[in-house]
Amino acid sequence: MAEYTHNPDVILSVENLQVDFTSKGQITTAVDNISFELLKGETLGIVGESGSGKSVTALSIMRLIQDPPGKIKNGKISYITSNGDISNLLSIPGKTLRNYRGNKISMIFQEPMTSLNPVYTCGDQVKEAIMVHQHLSSKEAKKKTLLLFREVQLPTPEKIYDRYPHEISGGQKQRIMIAMAMSCEPDILIADEPTTALDVTVQANILRVLERLREEHGMSVIFITHDLSVIAEIADRVLVMYRGKIVEQGSIFEIFANPKHPYTRGLVACRPRMEVRLKRLPMVSDFMHELENGTLIESPHYNSIGQAILLNAELTDEVVKKRLKVIQGGPLLEIKNLKTWFFQKKRFSRTPQSTVKAVDDVSFVVYPGETLGLVGESGCGKTTLGRSILRLTEPTSGEIYFDGKAVHNMKKKDLRKFRKEMQIIFQDPYASLNPRMTIGQAIMEPMQTSGSFSGRKKRKLRTQDLLEKVGLDKKYINRYPHEFSGGQRQRASIARALALNPRFIICDESVSALDVSVQAQVLNLLNDLKSEFHFTYIFISHDLSVVKFMADRILVMNDGKLIEMGYPDALFDRPKEEYTRKLINAIPRGDMKDIRNAQLRRRLVTAKKSLFPEHKRN
Repeated sequence: MAEYTHNPDVILSVENLQVDFTSKGQITTAVDNISFELLKGETLGIVGESGSGKSVTALSIMRLIQDPPGKIKNGKISYITSNGDISNLLSIPGKTLRNYRGNKISMIFQEPMTSLNPVYTCGDQVKEAIMVHQHLSSKEAKKKTLLLFREVQLPTPEKIYDRYPHEISGGQKQRIMIAMAMSCEPDILIADEPTTALDVTVQANILRVLERLREEHGMSVIFITHDLSVIAEIADRVLVMYRGKIVEQGSIFEIFANPKHPYTRGLVACRPRMEVRLKRLPMVSDFMHELENGTLIESPHYNSIGQAILLNAELTDEVVKKRLKVIQGGPLLEIKNLKTWFFQKKRFSRTPQSTVKAVDDVSFVVYPGETLGLVGESGCGKTTLGRSILRLTEPTSGEIYFDGKAVHNMKKKDLRKFRKEMQIIFQDPYASLNPRMTIGQAIMEPMQTSGSFSGRKKRKLRTQDLLEKVGLDKKYINRYPHEFSGGQRQRASIARALALNPRFIICDESVSALDVSVQAQVLNLLNDLKSEFHFTYIFISHDLSVVKFMADRILVMNDGKLIEMGYPDALFDRPKEEYTRKLINAIPRGDMKDIRNAQLRRRLVTAKKSLFPEHKRN
């Protein structure tokens, strides 16, 4: 070990890191000669789209890059102790590296369900990590596990200790992962997209847990995300990555008040706004283009974020005219007293043990050409409601009328024909597309099944036309789902939903797991298609800011019931229910006022620790 004399506040230093991946003889540089430092006690945000190199950077720090196909070609990653001793994590032997993983540096992975072992209980998995790293007895490790479960604010820790991962919610699984990462009291915590696809309320809770743990334990945090609004809630400094390079870095104030790189401006601008209603979301491509040789050039489309918002703002008069036009005439869809209940039975018994009222006496109407937003937390019943309307899940009771026809009474043969009129875009395009079928086959299948567009040649031409409508090249027709990015797969799913010329489409959390930049593209696409084909949408989401951008009216669900409905502006300005206020307050805004308040609070905590050393971590 050598003495580190550069900066006594630095705990981690990354110098000239380059990581390459080899596939089919081609080399791709995922991380391209980047350098940065992490200070003691700070939260460093790393932001960028999928493929920017964020996660590869984190995995390189942990030395979890699998060789092959990946290889750390160049660089130095230094861990610096409080005494100034430095260790190059890339050169120390694997056996010695165990002393750093978990004990000094821990990581929370993006998808907790794939990180947790499904055949072990949650408690046993955390207990095992404690026993391996801290050499405690089983009894002592269990006691510490329960303490950690309480620290990350899990409800009923004793019960969750004995539950398997599939028996708890997504937010609870993420808290288990945080508890596991914190079990060895690391100096550095790497959080890789820990809140992606979570409800905004769960996301807000996870951010609060991470911030509180950072304050109490005095650790440093690297927080990776694609969403700058989330970073604004938690970080001190930000690195913006694009195609493996750091294109901009600075304090939260610098990045949000005066972003210098066009890519950063695009990321800030493409998030749906709370303070103004937009006709169209600005996109990264509006601020920056990449030439074929990889050179980035600034787009002249918008000169600033302010100009992009101003030119896309929707005037109140325009909104009122659109609403009046929508509600003329009768409704297209009418739901009356719909109930979808699930009866859970005891093993080896026909007697119901309990009843889950997923949808409980719900009534509403949807007008032709309207986008009806449906919001609520996971488990509120919104997805079940959408599936019940299409009778993908059979409702327990109630009435469903589409264009005057009783859907709830239709026989299966009639329902199959009727489904040409009503389609659904699912949340996870990778799960909803058959991995053994090309995108072209997936889009042509419903045409063939329903007897539409007779003849393979007509169906292929129709498929190519649909691919171009959703912004995909028609030459992609023979590619498989795994050959596309997440945004491209979602576009292919939209094309499949359009195959039979439907009049009504349910979008079920169709953008929740996408990068904010890709999300903006898909939301704009859905609105463009609506204008061109006069679609009617039910847009389901847990994110009220996204729903405000898309919807003409909003319904709020909780525990299977509709608890509030109204026009977006009125609902946001004057919510009647406490539950609706909680959803609105949980949205990460990323405005300067919230950033100032967060930074002021962090400074006060730091000042308190320096004035009262007994509060510092031992």
